[in-house]
Amino acid sequence: MARGTLRVFLGAAPGVGKTYDMLADGRRRAALGGDVVIGFMEDHGREPTRRMAEGLETVPRRELTHRGVTFTEMDLDAVLARRPEVALVDELAHTNVPGSRHEKRWQDIGELLDAGIHVVSTLNIQHLESLNETVEHITGVTQRETVPDEVVRRADQIELVDLSAQALRRRMEYGDIYPPRKVQEALTHYFREGNLTALRELALLWVADRVEEALQRYRGEQGIRAPWATRERVLVALSGGPEGMTLIRRGHRIAARGAGGEFLALHVRRGDGLAEAPSAELERQRALTERLGGAFELVTADDVAAAVLEFARGANATQIVIGASRRGRMRSLVAGKGVGTSIVEGSGEYIDVYVVTHEEAAHGRL
Repeated sequence: MARGTLRVFLGAAPGVGKTYDMLADGRRRAALGGDVVIGFMEDHGREPTRRMAEGLETVPRRELTHRGVTFTEMDLDAVLARRPEVALVDELAHTNVPGSRHEKRWQDIGELLDAGIHVVSTLNIQHLESLNETVEHITGVTQRETVPDEVVRRADQIELVDLSAQALRRRMEYGDIYPPRKVQEALTHYFREGNLTALRELALLWVADRVEEALQRYRGEQGIRAPWATRERVLVALSGGPEGMTLIRRGHRIAARGAGGEFLALHVRRGDGLAEAPSAELERQRALTERLGGAFELVTADDVAAAVLEFARGANATQIVIGASRRGRMRSLVAGKGVGTSIVEGSGEYIDVYVVTHEEAAHGRL
């Protein structure tokens, strides 16, 4: 039996329209002849959402009592018995009432997928486990319900439901999200424009990274070696010398010129037994790279230039930053072509190479 597929509508904050879009997707599928049911849907009193659910079959919920209070949850067994082609299941990160078969709704969804049922679900960015502390720092609100990032990354489709901070606040003011008595408090706390803008940026960046993963996978499957410049990705090649701090800062500045740019630093350890650079210097360079938001990598190879170029192509780098040679002209004539020259000659037409001067450079000395 083929496993079902998972589609997730992801939003930056409550009220952007995830549940509405999930239901609209279900209606489109049903109109095309698909067998679609609502496994669980929460309209939060929003009339447009309630109207969008009309006409779709709903599997009755299961009632559970916890500490004397009755709750309703998705009836997992009933959905499995109904065996639809597609189940709409709201709120992926929801924690089930004690007594349910699974602690979390994403675990219920996993069982539906294993049964060959396609699932469409919803999620807010603040419920991703990796972003939990970041969101708390931005909003001051602790999110108790989280879902492991890997669960969402494994989704077959992730669709961002995007709305500007200003448009979302207007929706709040019109009473389309919360009842009137809660609107002013929400606007002055969680739904402040700065909060919403930061959450939106988190959502956009997280989705962009997932798209990048798919692109890298496609390039690997198709054997594409030439970089595709979907964003500026700068690779700083470090020899291990003191000039590395200058190169890292320059690489970071280049990457920061464009939105979504990123940079990596790479040091190639020689595999031929030649003297290695002092580890203390490399550790300082690693610390600076990570402090500036970059990734530091170490590889071992006999041919340093070839290793840098191979890594750059694999990382889809658009630019390589190297230091100007520390060798004088006479030494270069005796020793032959240097690493920097080999990188420049081997970079091809798709990777730009920046040669950065520094205090240790030869500057024309013999």
